[in-house]
Amino acid sequence: MPLAATGELVARAALARTAVAAFNVITLEHVEAVIAGAESVGAPVVLQVSENVVKFRYGRLLPLARAATAAAERASVPVALHLDHVQSDDLLRQAPGAGFSSVMYDASRLPYEENLASTRAAADWSHAQGLWIEAELGEVGGKDGEPPRDAHAPGARTDPGEARAFVADSGVDALAVAIGSSHAMTTRTAALDHGLLKRLAASLGVPLVLHGSSGVPDDELRAAVEGGIAKVNVGTALNIAMTGAIREFLASRPEAVDSRKYLSVGREAMARTVAGLIGVLQG
Repeated sequence: MPLAATGELVARAALARTAVAAFNVITLEHVEAVIAGAESVGAPVVLQVSENVVKFRYGRLLPLARAATAAAERASVPVALHLDHVQSDDLLRQAPGAGFSSVMYDASRLPYEENLASTRAAADWSHAQGLWIEAELGEVGGKDGEPPRDAHAPGARTDPGEARAFVADSGVDALAVAIGSSHAMTTRTAALDHGLLKRLAASLGVPLVLHGSSGVPDDELRAAVEGGIAKVNVGTALNIAMTGAIREFLASRPEAVDSRKYLSVGREAMARTVAGLIGVLQG
């Protein structure tokens, strides 16, 4: 089927009080695994390509984007493409021509006023191109003159008042909120601030996004969706599944050299992880 639009998937999820799962992909095996996992549970899904992954792929967006598009168009469930954690305006401007319906523009490293100005410009440009845009705040302004931290560093929290002003002044369509999750967690031990989430959901008129969800236990994810999270980003969990499966395969078969053998095992492990996490979000 044709590529779905991220904004439409998120809007439907928010209306149904569920969340759409968005998985960061690095290789074609990631792409295929995410789609296979989503198809196995009959759910829509978002494929995310981050700026860091574009750098890993020699700075080229189109090869992975076109492979993802081809796979998505053959899927039996709606699949959207999202360009994640974009800091480069040059990369942002490649999104529409590469099949992406949405971007996450990340200027959270900047002081508040600079973040706002950069995000406002990105939102204006994105909307003119028909793109749905997500953004995030850092630790607004830092503390005692310190520079802002990553919005998902341990201990960082989104302030509801600042977030409300940021959304209104920037014009973004969704906001990634810092409520206790952290990027690149390899253990599922994050405890979310559900009271803060409730205040954010009541204060903001846009869908809320949870980053760093690989480190969030199932019951915490369910509670986050019930509290207003409409898009859940997952990346590290796929890499843990893939790497673990490949490591086990090669340990038991040291003579193996055909990469198809161990990549297929890794792909299957990722697909199971995708299906399991989507099941959690759907309740």
